[in-house]
Amino acid sequence: MILSFFDQFLSPTLLGLPLIAVALALPWALFPTASSQWVSNRLLVLQGWSINRFTQQLLLPLNTGGHKWALLFASLMLFLITLNMLGLLPYTFTPTTQLSLNLGLAVPLWLATVIIGLRNQPTVALGHLLPEGTPTLLIPVLIIIETISLFIRPLALGVRLTANLTAGHLLIQLISTAAFVLLPLMPTVAILTTVLLLLLTLLEVAVAMIQAYVFVLLLSLYLQENI
Repeated sequence: MILSFFDQFLSPTLLGLPLIAVALALPWALFPTASSQWVSNRLLVLQGWSINRFTQQLLLPLNTGGHKWALLFASLMLFLITLNMLGLLPYTFTPTTQLSLNLGLAVPLWLATVIIGLRNQPTVALGHLLPEGTPTLLIPVLIIIETISLFIRPLALGVRLTANLTAGHLLIQLISTAAFVLLPLMPTVAILTTVLLLLLTLLEVAVAMIQAYVFVLLLSLYLQENI
């Protein structure tokens, strides 16, 4: 039976039970936890240094009120990176290729930033819907356009993460399939295809990290507009 290339993005099940919950819980089991010793090992030091640098870079443009989100943003960043990286291993499943999961992360966080803006500074938050100096005839049109652009933000967050990871995984499978098919026919071309596959895998590792960073960075920019 020949399966479709898109079957790799289906949520796996075991005895009728979805295994996406296991895939979501696995990254937290892999993170090293702090010990009671005075001197930590190299992995803990590297993890702490990376989190501190990321948090400083992410919260640099934010006001003091946005620093309360530091723990949430750092945890989300590590969670998305780990999910994306684990999905590159053979016989694994990438939960972030599911649009429903990405929207489930994007919509509540985006909605929280909007509610914070409406609660703390309602005039400024509503003022984003209408630029200053707009002609009277264009006011209804611009309000509609800005409202649509506001509500499309969480959709853009979820679709961007899903599309980039899905495209990368699909391209890797296509090239690997071509390498297996060409191996008995044209070994030289198959070797070159394998080299291309290795380079693409390195690129996909970079994409997995960058897309997680972009997801959190855009959320921080949305938060900056509302604090």
